[in-house]
Amino acid sequence: MIKQSEKRMIRVQSIDVQVIRKGIKNLHLGVYPPNGHVRVAVPEHMNDENVRLVIVSKLAWIKKQQKEFQNQPRQSVRAYVSGECHYFFGKAYRLEVIERVGKPEVQACKSGQLKMFVKPKLEAEQKEKILNEWYRSELKKVVPELFEKWTKRVGKEASWNIRKMKTKWGSCNPDKASILLNLELAKKPMECLEYILVHELVHLHERHHNERFKSLLDKFLPNWKSSRIILNTSPLAFDKWEY
Repeated sequence: MIKQSEKRMIRVQSIDVQVIRKGIKNLHLGVYPPNGHVRVAVPEHMNDENVRLVIVSKLAWIKKQQKEFQNQPRQSVRAYVSGECHYFFGKAYRLEVIERVGKPEVQACKSGQLKMFVKPKLEAEQKEKILNEWYRSELKKVVPELFEKWTKRVGKEASWNIRKMKTKWGSCNPDKASILLNLELAKKPMECLEYILVHELVHLHERHHNERFKSLLDKFLPNWKSSRIILNTSPLAFDKWEY
């Protein structure tokens, strides 16, 4: 039987930290959008005092990350009505909702319009689902070619899938050689999608974000730092980043 991880909150110098104890060897600290939630995964044997010491040693870095998230622009609440601005691969489109009988459809037009054909009187949540499924289908059109290109360059094979994730742009399971890409990447510039894909593939060489990991990124994708800046300064979805 797999033992479930233990989750609890501690407070370190006015910062709330979610501590997750599970069967791992090393501590992993992260600061997550939208407001800089701090989460640390630690080995089961590590006590709270040792966790606090690590957090204190990283306070300057944590506060820097939190400040960046607080300064990052947010989209307004989406109602999925005509006139709204929605992003598709980094470009802003003006939504036009067209009611009709028949199968829902979404079209990104060269004119800058994002046409959504839906049945009359649909609720916002239903239209959001339709748009997200369109985003998913568009990602599935471009990811295979990118994957083929980068698995050859990085020298690692992996399976991949797309998921609506709450705190990460992507994730990698090195043991299973599987990669997840956040559905939100369909809204970001293509170079951001490529950066996350390469980032996760490099984890098949190196699990941790250490100097070896960074040197491999430098080797395979020299402009990765600029792509990361673009990704981290682009608007976040208003209410979709939860914990």
